[in-house]
Amino acid sequence: MSLPSVAAFTDTYLPTVNGVTYTVQSWRDAWHRRGGDMPIVYPAADDYEPDEREFPVQSLPFPFYEGFRVGVPRVPAEIGEMDIVHAHTPFGLGMSAMRLARSQDLPLVASYHTPTSEYAAYVSLGDRVERTIRKTARSYERWFFDRADVVVTPSERTREHVREEVGVSTPVEVVSNGVDIERFQPVETADFRERYDLPEDRPVVGYTGRHGYEKCLPDIVAATDGMDVTVVFGGDGPAREDLESRAAAADVDVRFLGFLPREELPAFYSVIDAFAFPSPVETQGLVALEANACGTPVAGVDSGALSVTIEDGVTGYTYPQGDVEAFQRTIERVLDEREAHGEQCLDHRDEISMENAVDTLEDVYRGVL
Repeated sequence: MSLPSVAAFTDTYLPTVNGVTYTVQSWRDAWHRRGGDMPIVYPAADDYEPDEREFPVQSLPFPFYEGFRVGVPRVPAEIGEMDIVHAHTPFGLGMSAMRLARSQDLPLVASYHTPTSEYAAYVSLGDRVERTIRKTARSYERWFFDRADVVVTPSERTREHVREEVGVSTPVEVVSNGVDIERFQPVETADFRERYDLPEDRPVVGYTGRHGYEKCLPDIVAATDGMDVTVVFGGDGPAREDLESRAAAADVDVRFLGFLPREELPAFYSVIDAFAFPSPVETQGLVALEANACGTPVAGVDSGALSVTIEDGVTGYTYPQGDVEAFQRTIERVLDEREAHGEQCLDHRDEISMENAVDTLEDVYRGVL
């Protein structure tokens, strides 16, 4: 049975690197390997040349968040005839997806990647305005996702959020983002350790990903203050300067590696002994699963999707949100039990694989047809 053709619309794509970009690109690649067609419509950027079946549209910089661009709603005629439309955003290009679905009477699938209301602090001017923006964002999310035929979330916890807190009445299906377990597996780390001058005589605690204020990354510095460890941060973002200031004042060895090419991430995950993840706003926490695929357990906050992404006592441990002392104890526990949990993480690789995720995605697509 041939695969349906799916037009994917996203406001987040290369050269911006984050979980949404990775998921959209990886699902497209897996779909193409299976013989399907999945063109991607995304905001144009000067420093990225589109591949075949990638269609950039005119875009504008988003003034409140450096590195993000907003696509001007448009449906490129070159994508051709489609069977399904998949919106990976409820905003600019999400509206293009809705327009295409309505004009050609096609099913609309909409992914809920990010809780929009959690980013209100980037655009607000005080608590009152922030509360208003959060309320407006949630109302808009409900309006948009209720106009889809099915909503896709990366975790059961996010599904509950969409149904109960956002109030969406459309059917919601869980499709994990998936991890490329061929890429993300334990690797030799000697070259990576030497390149970034990482010590061998003490444990290494690490985080990689976007440095956003909503990620609560200063909690990693506070939790490791006074510990005999090295803390490494990979990635970049608007909160980095503040994070560096806090690290300079703390009694702990902190290193900032900056943006890491994707091909170096398996070595990053393999060289660290614990992945520290204090972000309460994750819809799945893909980097936690990538760390697990490389045999590294996670010390993460018991909030959002991380409450279920991290299997306590199996792939790491969780701690109560906002309790920095508990975070420190959790990091210490993960370090103490690193070897046992590393093996358990590897035992779960097939469950979190990209192929597993795309099998489920295919079921969703066939369901709406």
